[in-house]
Amino acid sequence: MKNFAFITLALLATPALAQAPAQKLSAYKGDAAAGAKLFSACKVCHSTVAGKNMIGPSLAGVVGRTSGSVPNFKYSAANKAGHIKWTPDNLFTYLLNPRKFVPGTTMAYAGMPDPQKRANLIAYLATLK
Repeated sequence: MKNFAFITLALLATPALAQAPAQKLSAYKGDAAAGAKLFSACKVCHSTVAGKNMIGPSLAGVVGRTSGSVPNFKYSAANKAGHIKWTPDNLFTYLLNPRKFVPGTTMAYAGMPDPQKRANLIAYLATLK
């Protein structure tokens, strides 16, 4: 029993575990201005103008929209069939690893591991109407 307590205390004291970031959007306060700066990487493929599709669909109004629903954009079968509601929480998970969240997506973006940056980007996306 003593060994178990020692191991537990040792694990809790490990810096990597103690500093593990929370992976829920509610643990972060998004900053839309910081998110706008992050969006510069996204605008290579995505527009913020409604109806202006590029390599990727327009992201105007993306928060609350259903996947595969932008008119005149040719989606991958995975995105079209997914019927995912792009809630802030779903976007938070999706942006971590798009290919894991939507297997078969054609989006080439590898993901954004930093949860605060994802929260900031989502705060910015929420401003796009």
